[in-house]
Amino acid sequence: MSTNDNTPDQLRASFDRLKSAWRADRPTLEQRRADLVRLRERLSARKQEMCEAIDQDFGHRARHETLLGEAGVVLSEIDHTLAKLRHWARPERRKAGWKLWPAKAEIRFVPLGVVGIISPWNYPVNLALAPLAAAIAAGNHVFLKPSEHTPRTAEFLRSLLAEVFAETRVAVALGGAELSAAFSSLPFDHLFFTGSTAVGRKVMAAAAQNLTPVTLELGGKSPAIIGETADLGPAAARIVTGKLFNAGQTCIAPDYVLVPESKRDAFITLMKQEVANRYPVKGRLDDYTSIINATQHERLNHLLADAAARGCAVIPLLDGSLDARSPDTRSRDRLMPPTLVVDPDGQSAVMAEEIFGPILPVISYASIDRAIDYVLDRDRPLALYCFGQDQSEIEAILSRVVAGGVCINDTLYQFGCNDLPFGGVGASGMGHYHGRDGFLTFSKAMPVVRKYDPAPSDLVKPPYRGIADWVIRFLSR
Repeated sequence: MSTNDNTPDQLRASFDRLKSAWRADRPTLEQRRADLVRLRERLSARKQEMCEAIDQDFGHRARHETLLGEAGVVLSEIDHTLAKLRHWARPERRKAGWKLWPAKAEIRFVPLGVVGIISPWNYPVNLALAPLAAAIAAGNHVFLKPSEHTPRTAEFLRSLLAEVFAETRVAVALGGAELSAAFSSLPFDHLFFTGSTAVGRKVMAAAAQNLTPVTLELGGKSPAIIGETADLGPAAARIVTGKLFNAGQTCIAPDYVLVPESKRDAFITLMKQEVANRYPVKGRLDDYTSIINATQHERLNHLLADAAARGCAVIPLLDGSLDARSPDTRSRDRLMPPTLVVDPDGQSAVMAEEIFGPILPVISYASIDRAIDYVLDRDRPLALYCFGQDQSEIEAILSRVVAGGVCINDTLYQFGCNDLPFGGVGASGMGHYHGRDGFLTFSKAMPVVRKYDPAPSDLVKPPYRGIADWVIRFLSR
């Protein structure tokens, strides 16, 4: 397993080893299945170690959120892939058409070669291993670059993958931002990136130099629209779940809520009650995750300071519970209390960028059309959440808003559906993965036509007179 590839030359050497090995011995379907089985076994066996590594990187990560959001997602994705892979890999029959008769047509799904995966810090195992599993299922070799912001988890991934794969099958590059730039410039057969929109633009520009196709899993401001007929209690509870899982450090977390003017204050009250019920113990918030590092913590505090300076109501949802310190103080200084920002204007910093933390703007609207227009005036979101019992209102939203994925009357669940594609649109990304769509992303759908005698081309050739002239005029009529 390649480690500490700190120079472009070392990166290139690792890439060349992967490429040469793939050309010499492409993984068979049985090998791919065996690899996925071993990956599942080793990840399952080392879940406790995984939790500890992520906890150390975050300072504090709620253990159950790690189990569910990291191991649970990856193991489920591997199980789904193992159950369906033989079917996905079969050639797909197509119709050749009578003009090509006699002939047969099919699509073969062939591996691309060596794919690069750049994974982020917020779900450092999930967002590394889920795309890796898809790439392995499709028959590729993989070069993984984990985030430098979670170094202990990156080492865990390196060690885990070394137990499953030879270094000529899967390699791991450890390093910082400069290494990521060099990594993006390698001539991969496909490059898969998860991270911010700003970095995604740089990755795409670097990949373009080699005409490397890219999948960009980005983020943006994902809205939750509460309709007039929504049941506010369940809506508030489910928005709290989506927003505070991993302390809001989730690309599909609700980024802001649009709520009818008449229901705004009641919604705020329900949000406060829901948070208090979930985190009742002062001083020991074991179930509440810390912000990943001081830079992100400072950025979030700046968003709140800007909102307050603009006269917005800034409402903490935990009545001082975060002032106390747990016995383990290594990360409690990076706790960010769940906070609402009420009716910020469009120029507020909290509305200018993806929040990626436990801050939730609550914006009141006069009509559902105004709410939809508010969403349409911004970049297309990675996720859209709709709450309501009026199907015509829900359909009005779905018919006008284009989003990466939608969940109705809940949050986050669209990510966990193995049989649905996951991916953004526009500024929130391009391309898909999960399930069969991940297999297709890392495959070439290669058309194959098998021709039999007689062949019309034996007749359609110069000189274009007589039978050749008649056949051409018949085929082009």
